[in-house]
Amino acid sequence: MIDGAITKSEYARWLASGTVDGPLREELLAIANDEPAITDRFWRQLFFGTGGLRGIMGAGTNRINDLTVRRATQGLADHIKENGGAAACIAYDTRNMSQGFAIAAAETLCANEIQTYMFTGARPTPMLSFAVREKRSFAGIVITASHNPREHNGYKVYGADGGQITDKAVREISSCINSYDILSNMPRLPISTACKRELLFDLDSVDTLYYNRVKSLIVNKELVEENAGKLSILYTPLHGTGNLPVRRVLAELGFTDLSVVAEQELPDGNFPTIPRPNPEEPSAFALALERAEGQDIILATDPDCDRIGVLALTSGGKYAALSGNQIGALLCEYIIAAKKEIGTLGNNPAVIKTIVTTELARKICNQNGVKLVDVLTGFKYIGEKIGEWERSGKRSFLFGFEESCGYLAGDFVRDKDAVIAAALVCEMALHYKLKGLTLHDALERLFAKYGHWDERLISVAIDGADGMEKMGEIMKMYRTNHSMMLGRKKAAVVEDYLCGIRGLPKSDVIRFMFGDSSWLAVRPSGTEPKIKFYMGATGSSLASAKSRLDEIDGIVQKLQCEFL
Repeated sequence: MIDGAITKSEYARWLASGTVDGPLREELLAIANDEPAITDRFWRQLFFGTGGLRGIMGAGTNRINDLTVRRATQGLADHIKENGGAAACIAYDTRNMSQGFAIAAAETLCANEIQTYMFTGARPTPMLSFAVREKRSFAGIVITASHNPREHNGYKVYGADGGQITDKAVREISSCINSYDILSNMPRLPISTACKRELLFDLDSVDTLYYNRVKSLIVNKELVEENAGKLSILYTPLHGTGNLPVRRVLAELGFTDLSVVAEQELPDGNFPTIPRPNPEEPSAFALALERAEGQDIILATDPDCDRIGVLALTSGGKYAALSGNQIGALLCEYIIAAKKEIGTLGNNPAVIKTIVTTELARKICNQNGVKLVDVLTGFKYIGEKIGEWERSGKRSFLFGFEESCGYLAGDFVRDKDAVIAAALVCEMALHYKLKGLTLHDALERLFAKYGHWDERLISVAIDGADGMEKMGEIMKMYRTNHSMMLGRKKAAVVEDYLCGIRGLPKSDVIRFMFGDSSWLAVRPSGTEPKIKFYMGATGSSLASAKSRLDEIDGIVQKLQCEFL
């Protein structure tokens, strides 16, 4: 239950504070008589969760603004110093306010005598991961809201391994952050002074190092060196950070037949040509399809260039979207097969996927003698597992992916990387083109070999101050319904990850597996006010798999209508 008196009191406290000025103060004055707007901005402190902070930009405790960024950074600075750290890296994307928030973070770190490295322009999130490792920094910050709507921004924290911080560090940093009143005057050192005092340095020198490492991941170098110019590519960065890095890497690899959607080429935090900059959604490709001229593939990357979407030309001359699961399965099969052929598969190779990602990957790995390991949802857990194997020598990391269009090869980045993915997708598409096949044809062959698999995601937005409470009630409903029936199928196995499953950390996810190999997983989003329903099925044909998904989908939708 939201206490209106408390939200009004906090609103008044902000107006009376000397730390709230300029546009933030103007925004607050403009809502003086709008009680719902006041409640929405002040009903809670923006939660520092598994992905750091993410929310709508604006004034209030439940918003991303200079004050929330400085408070979070002061808490992070305390954590760095308490653990003997001395350096941090900062990157930011092309969203509105991203550069300003990055500067606010840098000023706070430098005021704490922490050596800070920051890119002088927008960069992909994976380049921050690389930079943290390259500079041997204790932590990293990325200002981004990834593929969220234009009104959003975010603040992601990375550890010394270059991966997003995991649960223990989240708790420790949150404790440090919560020790500060958001209206306190956080220490800050102006950028010019920080540079003079040799506390702030630019990160641009890592660019070429990163590009060279990405190019080294090409599996069949001879194939690419001799034939790259034969693949025709259309690319859109969706106004984000991928424009220069993706184009540079592909050009240097020899993929010279590359066109860019001009209207979406330049950075623009308003994302004027798309309703939402998410390459998982068909609307992100609408303009690219209008500009397409028969290219073999169309690629799109999100604003911070950690996700990639792919359309493939079909034999009928039209384009078909490949889902995140399908791209991942194709890459998994291609990388294993290509490395086997040239003798570079190595010892104890392993693939990592998340628990809500396609089970087709398991079939591929099992048939090829490659270990498949499941981790919790979130690429940070893939990065964490890579680090475990690096220290133990138990496994050799081959490839990692998640259903939401996130992919990684190599060990020099510890987060999903759309620059790496673009290079590997283009190599794979070239391989099949030289055999007279499109990527769509390759997918059909994959299904013919391993069975037809299909997956689906339903995201239900639950906005407002009572959204968290509703999501908790929905999760409780599914937890208490362990005899879940979906159509005529009863759940054969129920996995409640809140209890801890197979040694994984506890997580608010419940998964139902049915006797026909179909499954349903339910979890609240860690970054948006949504509850997500993941489902998968297999069948003798794609139509039969889709039919089973329709059945599961319909019952989930009915349950949601009854509940909400």
